[in-house]
This record gives sequence, structure tokens and C-alpha cells, in this order.
Amino acid sequence: MLQSVASTAGHIAPHRRTLPRADVAVLLNARAKAVTPGVREALASIVPADDVFLSRDHEEAAAIADLVVARRYGTVFTGGGDGTFVSWVNRILEVAERRAARPPRFGVLALGTGNAVAELAGATPRRHAEDLARFVAARAPATRRLDLVTCAGRRTPFAGVGVDAAILNDYNWLRDRLAGTPLSGLGLGATGYGLAVALRSAPRGLLDRRTPYCEIVNAGRPAWRLDGAGRRIGRPIPSGELLHAGPCLVAAASTIPTYGLGLRAFPYADRAPGMMQLRVATDLPATTILLNLHRIWAGDFAHEKLLDFHADRVALRFDRAMPLQVGGDAEGWREEVTFGMAEEQIELVELARAAA
Repeated sequence: MLQSVASTAGHIAPHRRTLPRADVAVLLNARAKAVTPGVREALASIVPADDVFLSRDHEEAAAIADLVVARRYGTVFTGGGDGTFVSWVNRILEVAERRAARPPRFGVLALGTGNAVAELAGATPRRHAEDLARFVAARAPATRRLDLVTCAGRRTPFAGVGVDAAILNDYNWLRDRLAGTPLSGLGLGATGYGLAVALRSAPRGLLDRRTPYCEIVNAGRPAWRLDGAGRRIGRPIPSGELLHAGPCLVAAASTIPTYGLGLRAFPYADRAPGMMQLRVATDLPATTILLNLHRIWAGDFAHEKLLDFHADRVALRFDRAMPLQVGGDAEGWREEVTFGMAEEQIELVELARAAA
């Protein structure tokens, strides 16, 4: 059964359910800690409560996606982090394709831990209602076209295999262990990531001194190697040619600059429309990473063992199974991974421009 705020939150005043339809749906994960009754009520005071949907499981989310496309909402806001955004985008695009319907534009409310897309869109943490109200009041929505990467059968702004996915797994492990305890706050956000690296990721890296080996082949249009300033160097690399063969700590692809929390992991991602930035960290020493953490965070770190490319499709093969993350969600372990560009872009609401 579909669940909306109107049917699950009886404390909302009846007059709020008679708001004029704003052609906006708000999709929330009912199990997310940030999606509190207060947040739901605040959002339902801006758009009709019948247009605010709560999903508790995959079956319910699939039904909501069907209804959203059938009702032909012009805009769909997802409330959560990057994983929530990626999940809803995939569900809704699949339904739209099946129905031969035009997909809606997408907006983001910063209700998650990983908020890379929210940062790109200019969403404001802890001001979800204000962001939504600003959009509804705007005469014309400010939007941008956003390319997506395909990986493991999903469309996403970014995905990665290696240490970045391992850190994500370690962060989730720490957050789950501390949940419900007086220390639960330490397992969230930047503090949680720092503790996860210190307690699990770094010690594991010290014990495992054999860096994984990886071969990366260009499987699409001609790719380009980038220098430390993001400029193309050398000749175009044709399809079928190796981009890299050797040690690999991280191989990640993105169409947006940040990984959330202000980390500019892909500073050249938006410089070549229709292409993704592929970033490969080979056997970069841990001490170098720690000593340059502020430059890495700002996106201005360059090193001979940090390789960057613009490409539209690449195939990776590792000598052992490696952890994979897609849109910030752990996706198990893989020996072979392909990153490619999705055929269609999506339209993303830019809340910062709407405010201006």
C-alpha cells in the first residue's frame, strides 16, 4: 500500500491537505533518521501532503515510482543522501522508459550523510523546508543538465572501486555499531569517516602491503590523459588501448566534482560534457595522502601516481575482488567493473540559482 504523509501522519492539520497542487512530489525514506515527523510535517506544509511519499521497502518504492510517473509530476524532490537520490532516479527513469513517458526534473533535499548531489544543487542542510518553499515560489525553476555514469546496471553521478568503497564500508560498519549508543554522533558525517579510516581502513592498509593490480582499457570513444591542471595531454587514446596497467588503490569515475562533505575528488569532472573523469590512484603512499589531505580535499593535489582521464567508457579488471560503491552505496565486491556514460542526461534543480 502506498504511504504518503496524508495517510501516515494524522497530526498534520487538515487545512494543509488542501494546498493547491504544485506539480511537485517529495520522496522520502521512512527509515532514514533525518526523516522525522517534524520534517515530514514541514514539507507537507509547502506541498499537499498527498504529494509527500514515504517508502519503507523496495516494493513500496517501486509502487511510488509508478504513481509518480503516472501522475506526470514536473519535479520530484528526493529527501536523503546520494544513495537515496540514485535509487529514486533509477526507479523513476526505468518506469518512464517503460511507459514511454517524459521523466520529471529532479531536486534534492539534503537529508543524508553523503550529500554530493545536494552540494552540487545548492541544497542547504537542515533547511529542507526553506529550500522546497523557495523552489515552489520561483516563477521559473533554475535547472542544469546532468550527465550520469552507468555501473553495475545503475545510473549514478559517481562510482568507485578500491579504497574509497572500502572506507565507505568501514564508515557504515562504525555507524551501525554506534547507533543507539551515547556515542552515536561520533559515527556520523566527517567525524565518522575520520574514525572509520583511523580504526579500520588505515590499519588494514598497513597489514596488507600488496597493492592490488589492475588493467584499465578504454572501451569507448577516444579518451584523453589529463595533466595536474586538468588539461588534455598527449594523443587521444583509442578504443581497446590500455589506460593503465599496474598497482591501483582506487579507480573511480564521476560527472560531478565532489564526493560530499566538500571533498573535490573529481575537480575536472564537469569540463568535458558527455565524458566522465576517471581518477586512478596507483601506489600513492599513505604518508603522502596524509600530508596533503587539505590539498586533496580542495581538489588541487597533483602527483605522478595520481592519474586522471576523460573517457566515456572504460573496463577494469583486478587481480582480486575489490569493494565497489555506486552513488555512495556499497555494492559488494568485484574483480571486473565497467564505467560508462549513460545515454540520457537528467534535469537537476539548482536551488542556489533559484535563491539568487
